Amino acid sequence: MTDTPVSKVNLFTDGACSGNPGPGGWAYLLVHPRTGKSREMSGGEPDTTNNRMELQAVIEGLSDLQSSSIVDLYSDSQYVLKGLETWLDGWKKRGWKTAAKKTVKNVDLWQQLDELRKKHKINFHWVRGHDGHPENERVDLLAVQAREAIAQ
Repeated sequence: MTDTPVSKVNLFTDGACSGNPGPGGWAYLLVHPRTGKSREMSGGEPDTTNNRMELQAVIEGLSDLQSSSIVDLYSDSQYVLKGLETWLDGWKKRGWKTAAKKTVKNVDLWQQLDELRKKHKINFHWVRGHDGHPENERVDLLAVQAREAIAQ
């Protein structure tokens, strides 16, 4: 992390894809627990995968933060959370290769996340998808709407 974090924020993210690959959507919700202020954003791509949309949601949410922050990241994607928390450093050490010596999938997005995590202190929280978690349900809805809009 390059700067001392100045604020704490909760980041909820989700991705959605119809077909894999196919049209996809991503969404995030930022909530500042101290002030209660929130901001949400979504977008999509016409030909993508679910994992790419899950990663893009985190990239967009972290990129939206103006200053170094303590981020509680909530996601229903084990791929995103394990990648950031466990796998990423090993991939970098091996030249962006997996333990099986294969090129890391979605390496372009992982490299962006690697840069963003230098700016923020990130705490990881897995939430079960489609289980009534209000913020996860909200970003799921936004990601699906973005996917549907891009598919039209």
